[in-house]
Amino acid sequence: MHLGESTRECEYSQISTRSSTPMETPYKKKTPKKRKWETFPGRNRFYCDGRIMMAKQTGVFYLTLVLILVTCGLFFTFDCWFLAEQLTPIIPVIGAVLFLFVIGTLLRTSFSDPGVLPRATPDEAADLERQIDVANGSTGYRPPPRTKEVVINGQTVKLKYCFTCKIFRPPRASHCSLCDNCVERFDHHCPWVGNCVGKRNYRFFYMFILSLSFLTVFIFAFVITHIILNSQRIGFLSALKDSPASVLEVVVCFFSVWSIVGLSGFHTYLISSNQTTNEDIKGSWSSKRSKDNYNPYSYGNIFTNCCAALCGPLPPSLIDRRGFIQSDAPQLAPPTNGLPMYGSTQSQQSHKQVNTVDCHLQAKAAHCDCPHNSGVLLQGVAHHTGRGPEPRTEAESHVRARFGAAAARQIHLKARGGGISSSPWSPLQIILMLGLN
Repeated sequence: MHLGESTRECEYSQISTRSSTPMETPYKKKTPKKRKWETFPGRNRFYCDGRIMMAKQTGVFYLTLVLILVTCGLFFTFDCWFLAEQLTPIIPVIGAVLFLFVIGTLLRTSFSDPGVLPRATPDEAADLERQIDVANGSTGYRPPPRTKEVVINGQTVKLKYCFTCKIFRPPRASHCSLCDNCVERFDHHCPWVGNCVGKRNYRFFYMFILSLSFLTVFIFAFVITHIILNSQRIGFLSALKDSPASVLEVVVCFFSVWSIVGLSGFHTYLISSNQTTNEDIKGSWSSKRSKDNYNPYSYGNIFTNCCAALCGPLPPSLIDRRGFIQSDAPQLAPPTNGLPMYGSTQSQQSHKQVNTVDCHLQAKAAHCDCPHNSGVLLQGVAHHTGRGPEPRTEAESHVRARFGAAAARQIHLKARGGGISSSPWSPLQIILMLGLN
């Protein structure tokens, strides 16, 4: 009689694993993943979920943007309408095209990755240290030399070791002290654009300063033309009083045109000889160092050097700043049918999960409470005493559904080893033993 009541109670509380609802299906907890830019080691600022990358000091960049916007705004407001009436309407069109090109290249230079090299992981750094020690046979107190030599087009080039990034910098790369990054084909750090200038944004930087030179000369020339034409009608002093905005534009353009045009000419020389600002300042390929010293990166042709710097393929970014950080171990959590669970911690969720499996395994154990099954604890978890392939019971199927085939196999193997059948362990102890909670 007692056995019948226990069986009926067991049948009432038994959980069906064949018609499991989505609420019973486990899934990986959708924890908010961090992107790599959030833990980036360099001194950079990121915007728009890592799409925009700039240096930490951006004050001068905003000054550059304000000067361009204010000067061009005054020109289009107070000068263009007069020049379009007196000369030709093509003047505002040319000015607008130059303005848009300048703004586009400025933002492209400032917001892009200049060619930052990823830092070495701890394992990579340790392996590199061992390679240095083996190569130099360092066993004393003096540290081994941190340089390597490679031959490029017959010229010996030294590769320096970066103690911050833990890498040997490739040729033409250098470490920026402001951004704290190693930049490939490092040219210089430009505060006016708020970013380093390197391999991935140098062409846009050159197009920016070149187009800005044309825009500055364009505005300066036509503002003076506006003042001269206006002074012929009402006098010079009256023309200055009539358009004070034009006077401000002349002053700004006069003091900026020399530096901008000079900078454009300097970088035109660098491009034609395939050099960087860093190499030119250090005199890396100067004949003063040695008679046999020459630039191994030059193609020997001005046109080819310009095409290589401005028209070559743009290399991809190496830091993958918008990639996700991979977690070490996935976590299981109860499903919520697409709805977020507020106020529940991970430990509470795991506890509910273990209790569900515990109740189900206890229900299955009630069927085994009989004399000829006394040597078996938990049907579907204990070992199978017969020969041939071992059947998969409902309890094992439920464990498979909850924790996967590997977990169910572990429970089955533990049972076959006698660890479960020889001791009165509860289902919860089995789950805890296998580390499934």
